[in-house]
Amino acid sequence: MIRAILRDLSSGPIAVQLRRFVVVGAVTAGIQMALLWAFVDAAGLNYLIGATIAIEITIVLSYVGNNAWTFQAKQNTGVSEYLSGLLKTNLVRGTAIPIQLAVLFALVEWAGILYLVGNAVAIFISGIYRFVLDALWTWG
Repeated sequence: MIRAILRDLSSGPIAVQLRRFVVVGAVTAGIQMALLWAFVDAAGLNYLIGATIAIEITIVLSYVGNNAWTFQAKQNTGVSEYLSGLLKTNLVRGTAIPIQLAVLFALVEWAGILYLVGNAVAIFISGIYRFVLDALWTWG
């Protein structure tokens, strides 16, 4: 059973979506990191507040990219469907914000890791959660 799941992830129908999701996620993660740096180092915000704002901005960017490319076969089109999908992804990704912020906080405050490094780890960990829920609900 585990073999079948791993095979599907590497060459099955989910593989293309997963690869595209990772590409969109990597681009938006880079944007999130740049925004976080700007909010913390340039604007002087607390790293958790800066992360929250950066996350919300990249939620919208991720939705646009994933709707247009990752899930193009199930793409939300039309104004109401598009806005409904944006609301769904905000709910999905909004529930991931506490996960990401908790990991970020733990890594910075308890492990002494730099906030940008901690944020990269937190993005990765919460990314798995986001893919599963987005695939099943936002575009399911």
